[in-house]
Amino acid sequence: MSDIKNIIDKYVENILSLDNVVGVGQGYKEVGGRRTNEECVVVLVENKMDAQSLNESHIIPQSLENQKTDVIEVGKVELLASDDKMRITKLRPAQPGVSIGHYKITAGTFGAVVKDKKTGEPLILSNNHVLANITNGSDGRASKGDPILQPGSYDGGNEQEDVIAYLERFMPIYNDQPPACPLMSGFNQVLKGLGRLIGAPYEVRRSSINNKVDCAVAKPKDRELINSEILGIGEVAGVAEPELKMLVRKSGRTSGLTSAKIKAVNATIKVQLSAEESAVFTDQIITEPFSKPGDSGALVVNKDNEAVGLLFAGSDKSTICNKINNVLTALNITF
Repeated sequence: MSDIKNIIDKYVENILSLDNVVGVGQGYKEVGGRRTNEECVVVLVENKMDAQSLNESHIIPQSLENQKTDVIEVGKVELLASDDKMRITKLRPAQPGVSIGHYKITAGTFGAVVKDKKTGEPLILSNNHVLANITNGSDGRASKGDPILQPGSYDGGNEQEDVIAYLERFMPIYNDQPPACPLMSGFNQVLKGLGRLIGAPYEVRRSSINNKVDCAVAKPKDRELINSEILGIGEVAGVAEPELKMLVRKSGRTSGLTSAKIKAVNATIKVQLSAEESAVFTDQIITEPFSKPGDSGALVVNKDNEAVGLLFAGSDKSTICNKINNVLTALNITF
């Protein structure tokens, strides 16, 4: 797996510059619709297209260096804001799996109860775009101390009666697409020759900012206002690393309790933040589709109730999650 990750790191900017490509990661090759045990570089596309429909320079090569490639259709990946009305009532104590949100947004999912590593105080975990309004920290979209509503405003929550917590901290989200290759003709040669990139007469510049997580925590007004048991799942039993083919599940505001298998890890993927904005996230988990709009912020666990990821984006063909260890480290929290 380490060899594949090194290859992805080397070619990621070039792969993302191809038409219809939205991401790249590690996975297993599929033949005739059946998944094999052969690990490969998986290229994530919005829609699968015939080679005849693409410019020759944008056709995905069958291999990169010594590793085969495969193409996975993931659809147009977007942040999962609110839509259908489920788990939207006011609950006290509130528990993970129900509607919650920053007072300026619609609604997302209360992901988990975590602890501040320094103080031991309980905190509410969800996404930046759920608890902090997709802020980069300097755009005025959110600030520490902002009210958090349960249920979210889309579900009827209001600042007069439904404030359950206040924004404590978040990891900024930066709208920063990786630059296109400065000499596309050089990359064309790579795609045709497979391996000539190393000798190309230029160096691909990596994006100056990489988003790894979409996460934030809020401090409840009172400890008695929250319950750590995830609705339909129970208590978190620890933390685990994601693995290919691992069966995971989540409890979300919109689609409730659902499960899926992981189909790619260590993925870099473009995500639509809004109609006008998009961002690139690295080191992500790609699963089969098991979420709907409003499920953003849900904790993803394995069969042993060990936390694996934090759901934040998806489409009708895939779901995208942050690795939970990246989230815990970024926010200085623990279970």
